[in-house]
Amino acid sequence: MKIKRQKQAKKTISFYKYNFGFREPFQILIDGTFCQAALKNKIQIKEQMPKYLMGEVQLCTTSCALKELETLGKQLYGAKIILQRFQVRKCPHFKEPVSASECLLSMLEGTNPHHYFVATQDYTVTTGLKKIPGVPLLYIILNTIVLDKPSQASLDHVQAVQLGELVSPAQQQSIRTLKEEQGIGQKDGERRGKKRKRKQSNPNPLSCLKKKKKGVPTPPLKKTEQEGKRKRSRHKKRKVEAGDGTAAPAAANT
Repeated sequence: MKIKRQKQAKKTISFYKYNFGFREPFQILIDGTFCQAALKNKIQIKEQMPKYLMGEVQLCTTSCALKELETLGKQLYGAKIILQRFQVRKCPHFKEPVSASECLLSMLEGTNPHHYFVATQDYTVTTGLKKIPGVPLLYIILNTIVLDKPSQASLDHVQAVQLGELVSPAQQQSIRTLKEEQGIGQKDGERRGKKRKRKQSNPNPLSCLKKKKKGVPTPPLKKTEQEGKRKRSRHKKRKVEAGDGTAAPAAANT
């Protein structure tokens, strides 16, 4: 009988792993009714839960569940001592506590995004859980912990995903991560606030050249020197010609 139960539990866990993205350590959300049943049937939750689920677990509860046990008094004192040993997860009812059943259902947020197992003996919680797809239910019967079969809501959800009518939670998570990487899912204000870092590049070689001064033309030195030489040579020729003219009449007179 024990081997049969573990085989069924293994099959159910693999169903939630494959279709809803459950991974170890499994998070078990526990209320006071489950602790009271475990105390009554002498079940060690910390020891038997990992063995039954064949994996690492994290046992947790809420402040509303603890508050409810405190108000009920001495009758559930032992269950309160057991429940206080587990991690307390934050719930939205910190200022105004509600009943444990209402608090546990609110922690699932309609789609169970945190992949909680719920361990309870409360009828109102179990009926509420069966309407939410992807929520494994644990309860105690005949001195043993039992993992319930997937609910009809979970089976219908998986069938709809296979037919392409819905997107699986694993696909939704991958889409979210891609949107965050691309910055698509962010608001306009967040996009504008973030500035892109420019890559460092080499300077433009043309910008490194020295700028030429405008309005100061460079004087053409070579041309002025040549012109001066030409002018001087012309004066010399004229003097020589003038000298030849004076010498000729003097020779005639003699």
